[in-house]
Amino acid sequence: MLNKISPLGVAIKTALCAAWLAAGGVASAASVDYVIHSNAIYPGDGSGPLAGVVLVDKGKIVQVAKREPQNTQARQRIDASDLVVAPGFIDPHTHACNDFDKGQPNLNANYLTQGVTTVFCGNDGGGKINVGEVLDRYEQQGIGSNVALYVGHGAVRTAVMGRENRHASTEELKQMQTLVANAMQQGALGLSTGLYYVPGNYADTAEVVALAKVAARFGGVYDSHIRDESSYHIGLVAAVQEVLDIARDAHIPVHLAHLKALGVDVWGESKTIIQMVQQAHANGLIVTADQYPWKASGTSVAGALMPRWALAGSKEEYHARLKDPAQLPGIRVEMLDNLRRRGGPDSLLISDPTAGELRGKSLAQIATERGVSPIDAALQIILGGNARVASFNMADQDIEAFMRQDWVVTSSDGSPGHPRKYASFPKKYQDYVQGKKLLSLGEFIQRSSSKTAQIFGLTGRGQIAPGYAADLVLFDAKSYAPKADYMHPEVLSQGVQWLLVNGQVAIQQGQLTGKLAGQALRKKI
Repeated sequence: MLNKISPLGVAIKTALCAAWLAAGGVASAASVDYVIHSNAIYPGDGSGPLAGVVLVDKGKIVQVAKREPQNTQARQRIDASDLVVAPGFIDPHTHACNDFDKGQPNLNANYLTQGVTTVFCGNDGGGKINVGEVLDRYEQQGIGSNVALYVGHGAVRTAVMGRENRHASTEELKQMQTLVANAMQQGALGLSTGLYYVPGNYADTAEVVALAKVAARFGGVYDSHIRDESSYHIGLVAAVQEVLDIARDAHIPVHLAHLKALGVDVWGESKTIIQMVQQAHANGLIVTADQYPWKASGTSVAGALMPRWALAGSKEEYHARLKDPAQLPGIRVEMLDNLRRRGGPDSLLISDPTAGELRGKSLAQIATERGVSPIDAALQIILGGNARVASFNMADQDIEAFMRQDWVVTSSDGSPGHPRKYASFPKKYQDYVQGKKLLSLGEFIQRSSSKTAQIFGLTGRGQIAPGYAADLVLFDAKSYAPKADYMHPEVLSQGVQWLLVNGQVAIQQGQLTGKLAGQALRKKI
């Protein structure tokens, strides 16, 4: 049950309240780096706002109190009386490491300006298998945010058996188990899968269970881009059930990545999914999820429309299938059905910054301009190098139903050409806290910080409490908002006035400082 991970939060909340009720904190003089004064401190446990001070020294929160202790000496005092003070946000599903992997310092400004101080990578079964080496490299080259990694099933499978469309042999499974164990010992959060994607799609449930058991031995979490978010293959309900079965059989906490009901065939199934998760909790399983607040997902033309079997092997091999007169007719039939379930050619917007004159056009527009069918236009784009798309395939009723659940936290799944990479957290705040008032400010903060830290075992992160890392966001409740949209996906968000990462100022009075204060976070075994 979810409440198995909550005692830590209860204990911290109790300790924090006790500190708040203290008359004035320490009586003796203290020397600290920062004293932050605010009338709206949200500790991250769902409570707040509280008026008082937060004292920061040497990268840690050293005290939280109703007023500043007498004779405190501070290197800098920050007047945040008109700002919300919250734990730095934690994004459990990003692709930020694609930027980090360029071998040079990376500020990760698109996340910092959302108030995000920690990002996770290796999602969807991807990433690198040498987790320790990668984390070391990120710290050495310099990063603006903290980063934690999963070990990806797809990466492990590729290392052992390539992108072959078959089940693993006994020996291959043993090799994969060894790679997962090595990654966990190097600090991986757990095992991630992308069972919709190649090569994860080629694995059966038994293979995943065998690898998840290894992650479980080291206290890891199983995170999954499920096998089907729509009606492509086994269907949404069956795909969620597969994750619940893995939780039961591998004895591991499971997490549903970017939870959604994708496409017209499964709109409304959020109710069934919620009931399934609630029953799993009643049965003693730990099941959580994350969600981004956009109606369009982000993928590529091939990712949206191509049947999985046709993508096996190298790019040259699957392109050859598209040119094969014997195979192309069957592929076209499946593509047409995939296009239908996603809402038709008007629902796919080319958002790829590298797509030239195609960017900003729907597949329907491109087909009309070229005088061909939408499927022919899609095939031309795929064979021409493919392109990222924003795929408008979700219904408000499902987005809001999932968002109401206290086991669903905030994420971005940030990818090129989609505004979610630059604006997911302020988008959720503006649309669902300020706008529809679906969540309170305290709930939004909790599900963007402490809840995520608790799910993934990030000790000492995600709360404003003594001894915790000084990852803090100070934002203007009136101006905190997204600036990016589908046509302008790479515009930095606004409203974060101050941001501390490990006690260093990354944003000061609304301006990025250029500090590379991020740390590589390794799960403690």
